Amino acid sequence: MLLDGEVVAEPGPDTVIALDRVVVRRGQTMLLDGLSWQVELDERWVVLGPNGAGKTTLLQVAAAQMHPTTGTAQVLGERLGAVDVFELRPRIGFTTASISGRVPGSERVLDVVLTAAWGVVGRFTESYDPVDEARARELLDAFGVGQLANRTYGTLSEGERKRVQIARALMTDPEMLLLDEPAAGLDLGGREDLVRRLSALAADPDAPALVLVTHHVEEIPPGFTHALLLADGQAVAAGLTPDVITADNLTKTFGMPLTVDRQTTTDGDRYAARAI
Repeated sequence: MLLDGEVVAEPGPDTVIALDRVVVRRGQTMLLDGLSWQVELDERWVVLGPNGAGKTTLLQVAAAQMHPTTGTAQVLGERLGAVDVFELRPRIGFTTASISGRVPGSERVLDVVLTAAWGVVGRFTESYDPVDEARARELLDAFGVGQLANRTYGTLSEGERKRVQIARALMTDPEMLLLDEPAAGLDLGGREDLVRRLSALAADPDAPALVLVTHHVEEIPPGFTHALLLADGQAVAAGLTPDVITADNLTKTFGMPLTVDRQTTTDGDRYAARAI
C-alpha cells in the first residue's frame, strides 16, 4: 500500500516493490515527486491517472529500466543501484508499446513468445527445448490466441498482439507482471475480452504480483485488489480498489468533476466514470 508521511515500513519477505520517497527528474521536468509505495506478492494493483501523471515512469522504475534520481527503490528484494539489473530483469514480466514495436512483423507468433526465454526479440540461431515450446503454446491458449501460433506477428490485429505480448511476458514465469496500458487502442470487444482474461489471471493464486497501468476505470479487471491514483508525479490516493475508485478521488486526480458507477459481478467489481 501507499505510505503517507515520512515513515516508510520496512519491506517484508513478500514485498515485490518498495519505493521510499522516490524522485525521478529529467532536466527540469519532475516525473515522480517523492513517491512512496509498496506492493506485496499476492496483490493485484491498477495505476490510474491522466497523461503525464508519471504512470509509465513508475512502471519503468518497477521494471528496473530506470533508476530514481533520489530516494530508494527495491524490486524483488534488490535495491536499484546496488544490483545487476540484467540479472534482475528476467524475473519481471513487462509489456509496453516500446517492446512490441521491436518485434519483427515477420516473426512467427510462437517465436515471439518463445524468445522471451532467452530475453531476446527476434529468433536467430538459439534453440529451445520441447518444454519451452509447450509452455509457449499453453500461454497462447490461455489468452485465446493459440490458433495463431504459426501466423506472423505483423498480420495480427491490435487486440491479438496485446494478448501475445502478455503471453510473452509470462513465458519466464516471472515473480511480477507489469502491464503498461494493455487495452490501449482496442475496440470494445477486444477490450472486454482482454479484461476478462486478466480477471482470470488475477484470480489465479499461482499468478505473479500484477500491476496494470490504464487511463480508464472501465479497464480495471474484476479481482484487482488495490488501486493507486497518480497526478503530477504524486499519489492522490492508494489502497483497496473500492476505497480508492471514488468520485472524489477521481475528481482530484483528473481535475474535473466526475461521477463513478460501480457494478458488482460474480468475478468482482466493474467501474464506469463520466463527467458531471
